[in-house]
Amino acid sequence: MDGVSESQFSQVLNNELDEIMAAYKFLDENWNPKFTVIVAQKNHHTKFFIQNDPNNVPPSTVIDNKVCHPRNYDFYMCSHNGAIGTTRPTHYHVLLDQIGFTPDDLQELVHSLSYVYQRSTTAISVVAPICYAHLAATQVGQFMKFDDYQSDTSSSQGGHSSGGGAPVPELPRLHEKVRSSMFFC
Repeated sequence: MDGVSESQFSQVLNNELDEIMAAYKFLDENWNPKFTVIVAQKNHHTKFFIQNDPNNVPPSTVIDNKVCHPRNYDFYMCSHNGAIGTTRPTHYHVLLDQIGFTPDDLQELVHSLSYVYQRSTTAISVVAPICYAHLAATQVGQFMKFDDYQSDTSSSQGGHSSGGGAPVPELPRLHEKVRSSMFFC
């Protein structure tokens, strides 16, 4: 997850994770997947450097002690190679690990996910699923703006009500050739 402050960690575990689990139960009552919830934070003021060296820390650097929280499971990772003096690590907070990763295995997974972004041939600063989520959210935002523009001239909205609240507009149907692809990349 991305864009979550430390004051919202309990909300992620108590509300959002419950809603995700309910969605799985809706699909199949007997399905009980295990979850690992990790929050990635880029907006912090922590930087790492090598003493008496103008270069950045090398790509793949992980810091998981000394400057991390004494009780919570968190770590910093500089997965990418930045310009001199500009690499800022991503701060990962592991809120829940039902799968039971070892710290090394989880850090290796996070590091590997920084290499699978379709738009880059090298590691990026955060895991690729976060970038894809941003792209998908932007695309949905564009669909919603287009839909709002189209419905400005009409008094009726083709939306569905979400339990007495404001109507939730139905998303447009995607063409069958892109329906199963990551077209927003």
